[in-house]
Amino acid sequence: MSKLTLSELPTEIAKSLLEIEAVALRPNEPFTWTSGIKSPIYCDNRLTMTYPAIRDLVAEGFATIIRERYPDAEVIAGTSTAGIPHAAWVAQKLNLPMAYIRDKAKGHGKQNQIEGRVLPGQKVVVIEDLISTGGSSLKAALAVREAGAEVCAVLAIFTYEFDQAVQAFAAEKMQLETLSNYSALIQTAVELGKVAAGDVAALQAWRNDPQSFGK
Repeated sequence: MSKLTLSELPTEIAKSLLEIEAVALRPNEPFTWTSGIKSPIYCDNRLTMTYPAIRDLVAEGFATIIRERYPDAEVIAGTSTAGIPHAAWVAQKLNLPMAYIRDKAKGHGKQNQIEGRVLPGQKVVVIEDLISTGGSSLKAALAVREAGAEVCAVLAIFTYEFDQAVQAFAAEKMQLETLSNYSALIQTAVELGKVAAGDVAALQAWRNDPQSFGK
C-alpha cells in the first residue's frame, strides 16, 4: 500500500477497523458499557495488533502526523496498556526513544509512573488507542508534564468525538489528534453497507447525548 496523506487517513483507518471488526455498530441492539451507558458502538482497537498490515497502517499514520506536525518530538510514550505496542512501532519507525505511562505510580520499588526514560525538558508525543471522555489519556499526558517534560500532543487511533473530551483537552491546553473519528466511521460504514442510511440520525444522536440513547 502506498503511503496515505493525512486527509486520507480517517476513511482508510475507519475501513480497516470495520474490516477486522475492531469496531462494531449496532444502532438497534445497543451495547451496554461498564458505566451503564447504552451505546450503538463498541470499539476494541487491541485487535489491530493481530493484523500486521493494519497495525503498520496505524503506526505509519502516527509517524506521518509526527513527521509533519511534531518534528521536534524526542520521545514516544504509550499509555498503559493499549497504547504501548503502537508507541513501540512508531518509535521504531522514527528511531526515537520509547517509554510508557502507567495509570498510577507503582506501589513498590522506585514507584515509577513513567517506565523508560523521559527527561525534564524533552518533547514527548503520547500514543493512545481510543479517546472516549478523554480522562485517562489526559491523566497520562499530565503525568508526563508533571515529570517536567513537554507534551507535544496526544495521538490516538480513534475518537468518539464527545464534546466532553474536546473540552477537557482544551481546558488543559493539550493538543489532541486522532487517525480516525466517529463521523468518518459512520460515513464509511454506510458506504460499505455496514449500517443503513436510516440509522445515521440515531448514531449521531448518541454522540451528541450518549446518556439518553436507548431510553
